Amino acid sequence: MRKLLNEELKRLTIESFKSAVKLPVVVILDNVRSLNNIGSVFRSSDAFRVEAIYLCGITARPPHKDIHKTALGATESVRWVYFENTLDAVGELKSDGYEIFAIEQTEESIMLEEMEISGGKKYALIFGHEMRGVDQDVVDAAEKSIEIPQFGTKHSLNISVSAGVVLWEFYRKIGGVINP
Repeated sequence: MRKLLNEELKRLTIESFKSAVKLPVVVILDNVRSLNNIGSVFRSSDAFRVEAIYLCGITARPPHKDIHKTALGATESVRWVYFENTLDAVGELKSDGYEIFAIEQTEESIMLEEMEISGGKKYALIFGHEMRGVDQDVVDAAEKSIEIPQFGTKHSLNISVSAGVVLWEFYRKIGGVINP
C-alpha cells in the first residue's frame, strides 16, 4: 500500500473552502489559554468544515506563531470572531437560532454517543479552559451539556482532543449536509 501524495487528496483551496457549504456548527473557545490547543482546534474545524470559531476572553487570536504551528494554515480558511465576553457570543448565537451546548461534565450531561443531532438545526459547541473547563455562568447559559465518555483514571481530555472527538461525532451524524 502506498501513501497518497498531498496532490492526490483533492482538498479544497482556501477560496473554495470559504464558499463551500459548511457543517452547521460554530465552535466557541471559552478562555482557552494554550496557543497550541487553539491552533489544533482551528485545524480540526477546517477538517470538518465548521462555520466559524468564536474566540472568547483570554483565548488568543491569530496571527500568532504558536497558533500557526498547530493550525498549519487553518486560520486562513476557518472564519473566526473575537468576543471579550463568552456570554456575548452565546447570546448572539442564540438570537441567530443556534442550539448551545457546553462540552462539560454536569449533573445533566448527555453522553456524546446518545446526543440526538439533526441536519436541520444549527449548533454552537463551547469548549473551556484547560484546567477550569467551561465557566459556570456559560454552562448556565447553555441549553444542554455534552459529556465525552471516558473509561480510564483521568477525568478529562485535552481540549483539542475533545474538539476533534465532538466535531467528528457531529460530522458523522449530519455531515451529509456538506457532502451529500
